[in-house]
Amino acid sequence: MLNVPTQSFPAPSSQQRVSPSGQSGRNKVALKPGHSLMDWIRFAKSGKDLTGLRGRLIEVTEEELQKHNRREDCWTCIRGMVYNVSAYMDYHPGGEEELMKAAGVDGTELFDQVHRWVNYESMLKECLVGRMSTKAATAVRAILPPPPVTGLASPTSVAPLPDKDSRPRYDWFQTDGTVHLVVYTRRKIPSSGCTTVDLKAGVLRLEVLLGKMSYMIHLRLSDEVEEMLQLLSSTVHTAFSVGKIQVSIRKGAHGKWASLGQPLESHNTFVRQKDRALLYRDCVLVSKTEVNHNTYLFRLQLPAGTVMHVPVGKHVCLKALVQDVEVVRPYTPVEHIFPAASKNGSQESDLYLMIKVYPGGAFTPHLSSLSVGDRVAVSGPEGTFSLRPLRDVTNLYLIAAGTGFTPMARLIRAALEDIETIGNTKLLFFNRREEDILWRFELDELAANNGRFQVEHVLSEPSERWTGRKGPVNEPILTELLSRPDGSKCYVCVCGPAAFTELTLGLLKHQGFSEQELHAFQG
Repeated sequence: MLNVPTQSFPAPSSQQRVSPSGQSGRNKVALKPGHSLMDWIRFAKSGKDLTGLRGRLIEVTEEELQKHNRREDCWTCIRGMVYNVSAYMDYHPGGEEELMKAAGVDGTELFDQVHRWVNYESMLKECLVGRMSTKAATAVRAILPPPPVTGLASPTSVAPLPDKDSRPRYDWFQTDGTVHLVVYTRRKIPSSGCTTVDLKAGVLRLEVLLGKMSYMIHLRLSDEVEEMLQLLSSTVHTAFSVGKIQVSIRKGAHGKWASLGQPLESHNTFVRQKDRALLYRDCVLVSKTEVNHNTYLFRLQLPAGTVMHVPVGKHVCLKALVQDVEVVRPYTPVEHIFPAASKNGSQESDLYLMIKVYPGGAFTPHLSSLSVGDRVAVSGPEGTFSLRPLRDVTNLYLIAAGTGFTPMARLIRAALEDIETIGNTKLLFFNRREEDILWRFELDELAANNGRFQVEHVLSEPSERWTGRKGPVNEPILTELLSRPDGSKCYVCVCGPAAFTELTLGLLKHQGFSEQELHAFQG
């Protein structure tokens, strides 16, 4: 089943919005005890008046909004709706300072920059003051996506189109029994894939991710196609070096079609990916395998009629209702084995997500409680990472903490098998204890058998028997382990908890790494 996102923009990007250069757009702060997301959900449902209006909804003028700009009286506008966020201030992971940037003003643009993963309508519904007055709402409407539509369509972006010469194009041809749709991207595309195809009830939706851009084909097909067709990876053929993608579909009945189909909303559009609202699909939990004492490998089966290639370094978002609040979290897919068994990675059509379960978390306990056969909503790929900056890199350094290892898993394979210029890939893997190390045997075995890969395990709370490196991430460790040989070109990827990522980026810049040599993964 496919879910079209609401205008509330539950198109999540990440808990930690970070740009490709390594500049963080959002700093998490340490919350006071009793101020987690679950605590906020309980507080918001307590029946307290969080707006100060005793349940009334009002129309808010721009002049009125501007008056409420103090810590104890803080209103903000998001997509034409006004919220009193004073009560939420101490629960906000970004801290008071960040939330106050939107005090008394329209915070839509700021929200989109750093909070796209949050379903604010659900989280702040008890804080709703009312709607902006017509005059103010008109100004806001110019930056809004159009109202949500039913079916498979996503809102059409208002972003300007690129040069016509650089835009992808498509064509089609047919036989008596099959229809073939061909997309010419006019650029090389990553070998890890970039295509998502959904075929449901005669409607075809194809999205191709090309760097920061998204190209979409969206059609109601001219005639019936084979009922209950399970699109498999073999029906989506990609010529990576020339940028050609071909999707083959079996007809329901033999014969010639006069046309491919009727265009639907967003058909043949080429827009910025961040302007394309995410589409969620109901996936089935096939299995849950223990990786270590608190981390599991979840295998999710895509719906019949869906093929999804998640590029290296991109993540998907999982969405669920937790105590009547819609919670969304980003997770980076991994291969079902490490390293991947073939040059082009696993040919599995299922998604594999390595997820640590936090007993007091807002989302992972719900996920852990699912039984085989249960469903979970999964978005298409998102993220800012690109393999392009690695084309002439000689030394690749990957610095991960805990489940921050997940985006590194597929990147290691890509570096060893797809990018010949990279002579040395080194993973610095930070964990608390020895039993926390994910896929330790596989990592150590790969390092022993491949001279181009090294792994360094660093523990902050080691046992007495541990003989490896110890301590938190710090400048001496990074100075010792990250060398810059003469004539080399280095690149560093970082992923972990927000505090770890921020500290590591600062230390790397102090060591002389430029922003162009750094990437902080989102999530």
